[in-house]
Amino acid sequence: MRDCLNHRRGFDRVLMAVAATFLTVSAGSALAQDQARSSAAELAIDAAIPRPEPANVPPPTAADVKLDTTATVQDGPKEAAKETAKEPVKAETAPAPAPEKVETKPSDVATTPAPEAPKSETAKTEPAKTEPAKTEPAKADTATAPAAPAAPATAAAPAAEPVKAASNVPPADQPVADKLKDLIGAKTSRHFDRKNERAAVEKFYGARDFAPVWTQGGSLTAAAKGVIARLKDAASEGLNPADYPVPDFAAATNNPDALADAELKLTASMFDYARQAQSGRMHWSQVSADILYPEHPVDPSEVLTKITTAADASAALDSYNPPQKLYKELKAKLAELRGQGSGPVIEIADGPALKYTPAGKKQAEVVVEDPRVPQLRAKLGITENAGDTRYDATVAEAVRKFQNSAELKATGILDDKTVKAINTPKRDKQIDTVLVNMERWRWLPRDLGAPSLGDAYVILNIPDYTLKVMQHGQQVWTTRVVTGKPGQHATPLLTETMKYITVNPTWNVPPSIVYNEYLPALQQDPTVLQRMGLKLEQNRDGSVHISQPPGEANALGRIRFNFPNKFLVYQHDTPDKYLFAKEERAFSHGCMRVQNPDQYASVLLNIALPNEKYTPERVRSMYGKSEIDLKFPTPIPVNITYQTAFVDDAGKLQFRKDVYGRDATMLNILKNGRGKDLENVVAHSQPSYSRPATTLPSGVAVANNGGGFGSSGPNFFERLFGGGTPAQPPAPVGRKPQRVFTR
Repeated sequence: MRDCLNHRRGFDRVLMAVAATFLTVSAGSALAQDQARSSAAELAIDAAIPRPEPANVPPPTAADVKLDTTATVQDGPKEAAKETAKEPVKAETAPAPAPEKVETKPSDVATTPAPEAPKSETAKTEPAKTEPAKTEPAKADTATAPAAPAAPATAAAPAAEPVKAASNVPPADQPVADKLKDLIGAKTSRHFDRKNERAAVEKFYGARDFAPVWTQGGSLTAAAKGVIARLKDAASEGLNPADYPVPDFAAATNNPDALADAELKLTASMFDYARQAQSGRMHWSQVSADILYPEHPVDPSEVLTKITTAADASAALDSYNPPQKLYKELKAKLAELRGQGSGPVIEIADGPALKYTPAGKKQAEVVVEDPRVPQLRAKLGITENAGDTRYDATVAEAVRKFQNSAELKATGILDDKTVKAINTPKRDKQIDTVLVNMERWRWLPRDLGAPSLGDAYVILNIPDYTLKVMQHGQQVWTTRVVTGKPGQHATPLLTETMKYITVNPTWNVPPSIVYNEYLPALQQDPTVLQRMGLKLEQNRDGSVHISQPPGEANALGRIRFNFPNKFLVYQHDTPDKYLFAKEERAFSHGCMRVQNPDQYASVLLNIALPNEKYTPERVRSMYGKSEIDLKFPTPIPVNITYQTAFVDDAGKLQFRKDVYGRDATMLNILKNGRGKDLENVVAHSQPSYSRPATTLPSGVAVANNGGGFGSSGPNFFERLFGGGTPAQPPAPVGRKPQRVFTR
C-alpha cells in the first residue's frame, strides 16, 4: 500500500511539473509576443532618432530628435510620436502610449538593430533610450526570435579613434590639416626657432583641429591676402621685405605637403614682421651701453588671434608699427625721397660767396642781394618772401642748419662747398638717415605720455638740442638745452618719469667726475676742493663723496628736475648761460642743462598740480639756501631721444649732425644683417657706478657730517634722487666758490 502511495505521489509530481511547464511556456510565449510587439515599436522610434558619433558628438537634445512616423509606424497616434520627439529623456518618468499596430515579421526583427531588452513589465511601454554609450544588442528570447546581430559600426566605433568627418576641418582641407599636425607635432621645427612662437602655433592650430587659416580649399583667404600685402609693402615702413618672405601658394595648390609648409612659412613671416615692426630690427643694446628703453615685445598668441580675427588683416598687422605722429611724418618723407630719384630739381648757380652780417655795436646790419637767393629759398624750404633776392638773417640761418646737417662747418656763408652740397644732395645718405630714425622710434614706448594728465610728456632731442613739453598732442612749451659731450660723457637715451623738482639743489658730484677729475686734482693740490666750495666725505668702506651746497654758484643752478634712472642723469639749471647761444651745444658731462628752468618748472607744475597756479615768479621766490622738493602726484614721462632726421612744424624734413655716431653704428648693423634675431644679442656692457676705496693725500679737508670717515653714509643714488641729502647743507668753506666742472 505504501508503495502504491509513493508511486501515486510521484505520478502527481510529474503531472504538476508538466502542467507547470505548459503554463510557463504559454506565459513565456505570450510575454515574448508582447515583448516582440513592444520591441518592434521601440525599434521603429529608435531607428528614427539619429545616433551621435560616440567620440566626437555630445548626446542629442530635444531639438535634435525628429521622428518620421510614416516610415515604420502604421496607424500610430501622432500625438504620442510628437511627445516622444520633444522629450526623449523625460520618457522614463512619463511613458508615452504604445502604438496600436506594429510590423513584427521575423525578417524585420532579424535585420533591425535592437536596444537592450526590457527587464520588467513596466519597461514594455518605455520609448527607446537615446544614450549613445549603450551599444549592447538586445537579449531576445530564442523561442520567438533569432538573435540580433551586432550594433552598426557607427554606434560601436571605439572612442579612441574619432571619426575625422566629425571634426571642425572641412573635408577639402583635411589632408592639409593632417600634414600641419605632423609638422607642428614634430620634435624639431624648421619654421619656428623661438619657443614662445612654437607654443603659440601649437595651441592655435590644435584648437582648430589643425585646419589651415591662410587657405580654404587650396585658395587664399582674405586674411592671407591682407597679410601678404602688408609683408610685400614692408619697405614703406623702413623695413626690409626680404626679411619676411612670402611663400608661393599658387605653386602649392593640390599639394597638401606644400600647402602645409606654405601655411607655416607665412605664419613665421607674420611673426617676424609684427615683432620687428613693434620692437625694431635690432635691439638698442646692440648700439650703445647708454641706451635704456622699456621692453615691449609682442605676444605671438595675441598676434595670431588679432590678425586672423580682424576684419582687415593688413591694417591689423600694420598696427604694430609706431603710432606716433613724428614717425608717420618720417614715413611720408621716406616715400618722397625714394620718389625723387637722385637728381635735384633746383640748381643753384655758381657765384660769389654770400654772407649776412648782423648789426653790432660798431657796425650796421649788412644784407647782400643776389639773383640766386630765390632759388636758394625754394631749395631750403623758405616759403616766406619766396621771391626776395636779399641774403638776410632768415636765409643765413637756413644755410647754417643745412651746413650742420651736411657735416660742413656751420658758418651761414653760402660758399662753393655749400652750393655743391645743396645741388648734389646725397639722396642715399638721406634715406639711410631717415631709416635709422624710424628704427629708433620703434624702441620708444607706444604711449609717450601720462593718460591721466592729458597724455603730457617731455621729449628731448639730443642732436637738435631742444626740449619740448607736450600735452593733448600739442606742444605746450619748448626751450634750448645743453647735452653731453661725445664719447664717455654722451647723454643717454632713456624713458623715465619725472617725480619731483628740487629748488636750491645740492650738487652731488657723480662718481665719474669724482674719480676721473677731482681726485687726480687733489693729488696736485690738496686744497683745491676747499677753495672751490666743495665738501668731501669719506665713508667707512673708503669710498669718497663730494658735494656742493645750494647757492648762486652751484653747478646745477637753482633748480634740478629729477627722473631717477640708472645713468644718474637729470635736467637742471646752469650758471653758464652763454652756452645756449651756440649752435652746437654738446658740452656737459651727460646731464641736460635747461635754458629757462623757472619757466620749465612752472609749466610742469601746472600740469601736475593744476590748482596751485605756479608762475615763474613764484618759482623764483623760492630761491635760497635750503632745498625744497616739489613732488608730482602723478609722475610725468620724460623721453630722451636721438632724432637726426625729423619733420618740423612747417612740414620740412630736417637733418641734424650725428653727434654721437649712433646713425653710423646702426647702419653698419643693418647692412651687415646682424640685427635680425633679438634673442641672440650680445649687449654692450652697462656702466658701473661702484666707488672704489681711495687713499686721500695729506692735507685734504674731510667733512665730518655725522661721523666723517667712520660713517657709511647714503649711497650716491640716494643722495642724488632723495633719501640722504641734508635738509640744511652747510655753507661753502673758504673763499667765494669758483666755477667747477659740471655734469
